[in-house]
This record gives sequence, structure tokens and C-alpha cells, in this order.
Amino acid sequence: MPKIEIYSGDHCPYCVRAKQLLNQQGLAFEEFDVKKDAKRREEMLARSGGARTIPQIFINDRHVGGCDDLYALHQRGELAQWLA
Repeated sequence: MPKIEIYSGDHCPYCVRAKQLLNQQGLAFEEFDVKKDAKRREEMLARSGGARTIPQIFINDRHVGGCDDLYALHQRGELAQWLA
């Protein structure tokens, strides 16, 4: 099972879209709310190379990027490779 982590926040339409895609693919993920947890926000910044927007998505500890990046991976047919 791939390890998928999403740093997100409440009322974030991009976070909702990213989670919808993962759910449609039947993929489980762990979500961290960076708006409620300052330590998780710092962790996200460190892991993503300073990216401040949400969501920030990681698959098997590899940084995907945000929602648009996730959808681009899926549209190019590369998401399955990342999940392997």
C-alpha cells in the first residue's frame, strides 16, 4: 500500500479536489491540517522546499506538489508509477 500524505486545511477547494481524486482511485491517505497545527505547517515547509500553498501532497515520501500537480500526474498516466 502506498504511503500518501496530504497537508491541507479547512475550506480549501484545492484540498477537496485532491482528496476527491485519491478517493476516486480508491487510495487511502493521511491528512494533516496545517491551519490547526503549527508544527505540521513547519514540517510541510521543510519537506516541500518552502512551498506555502495547500495542499502539499507526498507519495511514498516523494513530493508531488499541489492539487494541479496531482491531477497532471494522473492525466499523464504517471500516478500509478508513483504509487508503485
